[in-house]
Amino acid sequence: MEQTFYQFLMTYRGKIKKDDNSELAEWAFRDHNFPKHSNSYDEISDYLEWNSPFPSAIVTFDSIWNEYEWKKAAH
Repeated sequence: MEQTFYQFLMTYRGKIKKDDNSELAEWAFRDHNFPKHSNSYDEISDYLEWNSPFPSAIVTFDSIWNEYEWKKAAH
């Protein structure tokens, strides 16, 4: 079964030294409306555009999405 983006994002939670990646992961974890079961770039990106938790969240999402796609292709 393919890992959802949310599941991949959760690997960034719990860092002692916070960064944008871990901040986005923590926010998505606490946001009950985040599209947790989606693998759609457009759906998640649109959600973040309307509900961005911090100014660089979209850029952070794009970076993490690229890593997510790369890891999916490697498997």
